[in-house]
Amino acid sequence: MNFRGAQAEDEVDINLTSLIDVVFLLLIFFMVTTTFEKESKIKIQLPTAASSRPETQQNVIELLIDSKGRYYIDKKEVVNTKPETLFRAMSITLDALDKTPSLIITADANANYQSVITAMDIAGRLSLTNFSLATSQSERK
Repeated sequence: MNFRGAQAEDEVDINLTSLIDVVFLLLIFFMVTTTFEKESKIKIQLPTAASSRPETQQNVIELLIDSKGRYYIDKKEVVNTKPETLFRAMSITLDALDKTPSLIITADANANYQSVITAMDIAGRLSLTNFSLATSQSERK
């Protein structure tokens, strides 16, 4: 007979392998589904309507786009509407200034959307990060 003075208690082992697998799968799931903040190269300052007159800036390039998609830099018409021509004309204007200016894009309400996007793309290629889109304040009814 096998007499034991006290019943020997069986040691309880917890198997953590499956728990660790589940934690790693959750970690991988959250890493894959996380969205990261995307920064754009071109930063846009949206115009705000104010009752006071805006300050006049000395170092500003004004780019006008009419309803037919023609470009005007500081009220001088660009030869044609090709992006290369606009790039060259803006480069010449930038070279004449001593420091990096801000750009104001004023587009007609009926202007082609592609013309405005092309102007913004060229501004980004020329490292003009400080530009705004001009709007007019609508009349209240």
